[in-house]
Amino acid sequence: MQHAFRHSTHAHHHASTLLGHRLRVATYNIHKGVRGVGPGKRLEIHNLGLGIEALDADMVFLQEVRHFHHQEAREFKRTLQGWPDQGQADFLAPEGYEAAYRTNAVTRHGEHGNALLSRWPLGDIGHHDVSDHRFEQRGLLHVVVNWQEHQVHAVVAHLGLMHGSRVRQTRSLADYIEREIPPDALLLIAGDFNDWGERLDAPMREAGLERAQPPGGRRIATFPSRVPLFSLDRIYMRGMQCVGMHVPRGPAWARMSDHLPLVAELELA
Repeated sequence: MQHAFRHSTHAHHHASTLLGHRLRVATYNIHKGVRGVGPGKRLEIHNLGLGIEALDADMVFLQEVRHFHHQEAREFKRTLQGWPDQGQADFLAPEGYEAAYRTNAVTRHGEHGNALLSRWPLGDIGHHDVSDHRFEQRGLLHVVVNWQEHQVHAVVAHLGLMHGSRVRQTRSLADYIEREIPPDALLLIAGDFNDWGERLDAPMREAGLERAQPPGGRRIATFPSRVPLFSLDRIYMRGMQCVGMHVPRGPAWARMSDHLPLVAELELA
């Protein structure tokens, strides 16, 4: 697995060294670090750590991140390659990065939520509950990131499975932005929007946010990871522009989660 990421890591490190005025942002639904069921169930959190480091992103927006889970900790013993002693956000943070995590959902054996990993210093960390009904616990993680001489407000989102819920959650997000984030602040909203029908761009534009897309406007699929067909994972922005975008592909990435990561190169607008 290390070999699969080695070239990517070197290339991205070289690019980020040359392009200091750019901000590389990634969003990734990590599926709680576990894949499969029954006898085929496997722990992918260690491979995810290698993959996230290889992205060499300045900021990584993560969804479905376990803080703890007693049952899976028993299934995957606490060994060197077993269940981590730390919460997954801290465990996945590459050396030198800071991590922020807040819980969205509390379940019988543990809890999970959103996280932000950043190579730039973090400021205030907040959480906003956008749960639409009792069967889905959803939230927004809001972190202020001190990027060079700028403050970037970063919001990690994971919206609901039903379209009506997503519309209401988008309205709640817009209200939160208006209430909590200065109107002239740089703003990034990234995560898994579960928007199968591609219907959320308009309400996001009404909230002052543009979707990051590669030059030419081609939308890049990230789900399902083995044969990606849908663009569920997205980055919306205010005060910035997208100058490049890609999705890492290959067997190593396909096995780690049901989503692929989405990576964007951003500049000030």
